[in-house]
Amino acid sequence: MEFANKEYLLLLLLVIPYLIWYFNYRKRTETTMTLSDTWLLLDAPKTLRQRLAWLPMALRCATLVLTILVLCRPQTRNAWDERTVEGIDIMLAMDVSTSMLAEDLKPNRLEAAKNVAASFITERPNDNIGLTIFAGEAFTQCPMTTDHTSLLNLLQNVRTDIAARGLIEDGTAVGMGLANAVTRLKDSKAKSKVVILLTDGYNNAGEISPMTSAEIARSLGIRVYTIGVGTNNVAPYPVPVAGGVQYVKMPVEIDTKTLAEIAKKTDGNFYRATNNEELKKIYRDIDVLERSKLNVKKFSKRYEAFQPYALAALLTLLLEIVLRLTWLRRIP
Repeated sequence: MEFANKEYLLLLLLVIPYLIWYFNYRKRTETTMTLSDTWLLLDAPKTLRQRLAWLPMALRCATLVLTILVLCRPQTRNAWDERTVEGIDIMLAMDVSTSMLAEDLKPNRLEAAKNVAASFITERPNDNIGLTIFAGEAFTQCPMTTDHTSLLNLLQNVRTDIAARGLIEDGTAVGMGLANAVTRLKDSKAKSKVVILLTDGYNNAGEISPMTSAEIARSLGIRVYTIGVGTNNVAPYPVPVAGGVQYVKMPVEIDTKTLAEIAKKTDGNFYRATNNEELKKIYRDIDVLERSKLNVKKFSKRYEAFQPYALAALLTLLLEIVLRLTWLRRIP
């Protein structure tokens, strides 16, 4: 909270002369009654009205203070906040081809990958992280950002049937997915630049080969961690049929050789995840990467915040007037 007109805070000093007047001059000018003796009144109990005789004065002071605060225009903060944090630049490249619907990981490969990636993002609040998705073609779902709330929303919006519904060409363009992620990192100033590439197949689409993309990544100092996800041999794959779903056995064909070569060429690591727990462990291992310094800028919008003070001032003023004219009325 800050004030746009801080100079008006000096008006709070007006409360001091008012209190001096109230306790000194005003008492001398009040109407009095002369009695021959007051000893009979010494032990007389005070009523609640007598005990609260000071309340109108207190409410009047509160009204004055609150009115001055309104004049000062309290506001929420509105500025660019620039700070240096420890972090790395990371692009997640995730396969979203129809084969990722296989249910050897629960509930299926893609949903398991999204859940683990979401945990990974949440546990690295200071990192610049982006998301590339690919099937037969690749595109950036979210550029690198430290706004992880937006990133997580975009990650959750990746549908498991995006390729099956024709929203993206089906296939597995590993080279295109890696190239898209590398493009997002090429201008990064961070000491540590990383791509985490997750797929369950072999390259069968796209104009750029995986090793060409790996060579580009190596020349830019980008490390690539590759993950082959899926069980061994065969996996249950859901096929829609009339009135339900039928499961068929789908062969697991992961090009582990190419994935391992990509990781080796870029000084990264290759991992195999055959179940949910192994996939979680892989992301925990990657979580120990070197961190570098990043400059982060945050923007917060300014809002006028005088309304509560104005409302409180109005209420105290009305309460003071009502009490002074009714229950706490002084006669004469």
